[in-house]
Order: sequence, then structure tokens, then C-alpha cells
Amino acid sequence: MKAVLLTKHGGPEMLRYGEAPDPAAGPGEVVVDIYAASVNAADSKVRVGGGRYALNRFPHILGRDFSGVVSARGADVTDFAVGDAVFGVTDQGVEGAYAEKIAIKAAIIARKPDQLRHVEAAALGLTSLTALTAIEDTAHLQAGQTILIQGGAGGVAGFAVQLCKHLGASVITTASASNHPYVRSLGADRVIDYNVEDFTAIGPVCDVAFDTVGGGVRAGCYAVLKPGGKLVWIAAAPEGFRPSRNDVETLRPNVVRDRAHLERLLALLDVGAVRPPVIVRYSLKDAAEAHRVSEARHLRGKLVLEIR
Repeated sequence: MKAVLLTKHGGPEMLRYGEAPDPAAGPGEVVVDIYAASVNAADSKVRVGGGRYALNRFPHILGRDFSGVVSARGADVTDFAVGDAVFGVTDQGVEGAYAEKIAIKAAIIARKPDQLRHVEAAALGLTSLTALTAIEDTAHLQAGQTILIQGGAGGVAGFAVQLCKHLGASVITTASASNHPYVRSLGADRVIDYNVEDFTAIGPVCDVAFDTVGGGVRAGCYAVLKPGGKLVWIAAAPEGFRPSRNDVETLRPNVVRDRAHLERLLALLDVGAVRPPVIVRYSLKDAAEAHRVSEARHLRGKLVLEIR
């Protein structure tokens, strides 16, 4: 099969388009012919390496979320048939979606509805699991509460804006001026231009802060929380960082891969609570260029590799 191979840790030039062995379905697994795969911020971190992202073996195939069609079944798989359109996210610590095929546990993927295109399903996989786990399972956001979402134009944050509005919360988000109309269209009640405004100036008015940006932004999040508030984060703070308050919770969501969360996404889509993000498409062979765009951190929506 064709795949994008990470030949060693380093820059985008370490990604090479080439051949890899076709996967086989083990017990409880299916092989999926991939039509589209998403590019996530974590992909670049694995590519660069270091710390928990260091790899021991090369070549390595990146990619965590995808959409495609079942082409083979392993033993004991009864809930999918060859030809079923499916989407999902690889298990924690497992990658391989920058390729024409992937073998994956049948229990952690879901059927793709006909009205959802493969590029849309791929774009929603990991973003929806992350946002749902952060907002519903970790923050336990309630109607009437106020939340600050950092980086509202991104994939995870953009989904979170929509989800929080559906849950009845008041949503404040940060975005560059050019993205203000977009995040307002997602449901944001207030948008702060992080290039010219200090978001901490809003004061301690938030029940929850959701940090998808990391770095120095994390420290500022504590200034906007009420006593007893929650800071939920998915992007790393600076090395050696320590929380500045002990009257709030600092929480990291455990983004478990399962069918239940994917079906929760589909239920939200059915009622119009969320919609697919703006999608920027690249061919599989242009994955290196997609990485360069992703690392610039100014993307609206999601980058998706079209494979078939």
C-alpha cells in the first residue's frame, strides 16, 4: 500500500511518500481502506520526537483519525461487514492513518452515516472525542455556566464552542481578528482578539477554562476562573510550570477511544448541535506541506489528507 513514512525524527522533510506492507486483520479487528485521514497537532510532536513522543523504530506511519470502508474482517468480528463505511480514531499509543489501509479494533470504530463525507468524518474523529471528553466527562459543564475556550478557530476548540452552546453555557473564546466571524458562527458569545487584547482582563468570571493552546496561555487561564473553577487542558504548559492557585482544579482529559463517544458525536450532528469544521484538503503525498501549515498554528478548522 501507499503510505507516508516518517524516516526519522526531525522536520517535515523526514516524511516520505512510499510503500508499506498491507496490514492484516487480527482477532477482533477489521482492515479499513482509508479514504481520508486527519492531521492533528500531535502528529508534528511525534514527528519531532523527544520525551513521550520519542520513537524507537523507523519507518513509522503517523495519523490517528480516519474514515474509510471495511475491506477485511478478523475472527470474532460480527458488527461490521466488508463494504461498510466506518470512521474512528486509533487506540492510545497507536498510529498509522497516513496510509491506504489500517488494521484497527472493530470495537472502537463506528459506522459513518451516508450524509457525512469521508473528509468530514476524518476531521471530526479525534476533535470530537477530545472535546466531548474535556467538556462533558472532565469539566462536567452545566447550563448557565461560563467557559473560556482558548483558540476557538481550531478543530478541537471549534467543536467545543458548538458543544458548550448546545449545553446552554455562555462561551468566551480567543481568536485572531480574521477568525472572529467564524467563531461567532459557531456560537461564541464573546470573542477576544489575542493579538491586541489581554484575555485575563475579563477577570475571574468563568466556571471553566479550556486550554487548547498551551505555553504561556496556561498561566493566564487561572486569572479568569472563579474560586472552585476548573482548568481543563490538552496542550502543554512551559517546562517547570506550577499552577498559581490552589482554589481551582487543573484537569487533563483522558481521551479514551470508544464507539460510544463517536455515536454521541453522530447524535449531536443529527440534531444540528454541531457541524463539521472548515476543511483544508491535501493529498497524501503532500503530508509534509500539511505539517508545515499545521505547525504555523493559525489554521481555521482542520487539515485532512485525501487518500482515495
